Amino acid sequence: MSVITRFAPSPTGYLHIGGLRTALFNYLYAKSNGGKFLLRIEDTDLQRNSQEATDAIIKAFEWTGLSYDGDVVYQSQRFEIYKQYIQQLLDEGKAYYCYMTKEELDALREEQRANKLPPRYDNRYRDFKGTPPDGIDPVVRIKTPLEGVIAFEDGVKGRIEIAAKEVDDFIIARSDGTPTYNFVVAIDDALMGVTDVIRGDDHTTNTPKQIVVYEALGFQIPKFYHVPMILNPEGKKLSKRDGATDVMEYKEMGYLPEALLNFLVRLGWSSGDQEIFSMQEMLALFSPYELNKSASCYNQSKLDWLNNHYIREMDNQKLRMMLEEYGCEVKMEGDKLEVLFEALKERNYTLVAFANGVREVLEAPKSYDAKMQSRLSLEIIENLKKFIGGLTEGLGVSELEEKSKAFMSQYSLKAGEFLQPLRLALLGKGGGIGMAETIFVLGIQECHHRIKMLEKISFAK
Repeated sequence: MSVITRFAPSPTGYLHIGGLRTALFNYLYAKSNGGKFLLRIEDTDLQRNSQEATDAIIKAFEWTGLSYDGDVVYQSQRFEIYKQYIQQLLDEGKAYYCYMTKEELDALREEQRANKLPPRYDNRYRDFKGTPPDGIDPVVRIKTPLEGVIAFEDGVKGRIEIAAKEVDDFIIARSDGTPTYNFVVAIDDALMGVTDVIRGDDHTTNTPKQIVVYEALGFQIPKFYHVPMILNPEGKKLSKRDGATDVMEYKEMGYLPEALLNFLVRLGWSSGDQEIFSMQEMLALFSPYELNKSASCYNQSKLDWLNNHYIREMDNQKLRMMLEEYGCEVKMEGDKLEVLFEALKERNYTLVAFANGVREVLEAPKSYDAKMQSRLSLEIIENLKKFIGGLTEGLGVSELEEKSKAFMSQYSLKAGEFLQPLRLALLGKGGGIGMAETIFVLGIQECHHRIKMLEKISFAK
């Protein structure tokens, strides 16, 4: 049987990286087995749904390249289907109307707590044959087994059993007729032919209820894999500050989809000591049976390292086009482009930082590091002009490095007396790419102009 998986987010909020990891696991398992990966938007909560959140979910899939099969399924368009199955269960005596009011249910739970019993519905309308009370819109409850166990084999956690008596007759339709989560999830997974459900382990307690629905309707029960959550470095639930943010914000921050997916696949799965995975390698190696049983820890440094790896591996022409999305248009060609990008690749972890690095080189300084500027003298400025004036166009990076060393040796200058002032003149600050690369990219005329600008600002009378 072909593997069919799904990802089913709720559009009451943006897709965060925990959800994207779940989607990735489902995508990899389906695609590596020649199966289908489906996308379902669980938008039955009409009051809390957000079209903006729905659009962001679709955009996240487009950006990451996790292509789903067929059209997106929207639960809000399937209410008639759910209504038919609710009626079927009522007709077959597998579900019933419950007329218990909220006040009665609250009172029952309070009494149970007082008697140190777990709060639960007491099945009072399970076999009710009397006259329904007036003025009450009933809910519909499904009949759960009164004895035995509800069991399933979890692909991550192993066999899970729960006493049937622990699952009360839960509501499958509210008093206004709208269906509930565990009911519609089971219906949709069955009708969509889902064979394997990989999801967060916060859904483990929902699984017995969904199995009750599957069995009541004679549906095939899928295989379940419940994945432990992602924790922050302190071992607590991931917050927005730690990285539980909208997936598309990672794009805005300058992360590459390849890096983010590589990062997420390693949060809960591994293949030996390998850290770098192409999509082809993920598809070849991934198995949900090898998912970790323990929670994973979000590591920002690892994400930065991976992103830098993919930036360094990227073709420079492609990189140049990507930088345009971050407001950085690089018009230079040939060796200058290659030298600039290769120098920046070693020190920038995101496309945003890379774009800023390009601007810092190509745009003349608008301000200067005050501490470095305070150490300048006219003699230092004259040395800089003398050095730049002695260069000729067409020198390569290695030749410029040799010229720099020779000049320092000839005039007995230390790095702090020569290279740091030169860096200040050309870039306006300490740090950045090497001076030989900077001179090569800017050209001698532009370097001379920037030295004159520093002189003018620092020693203007």
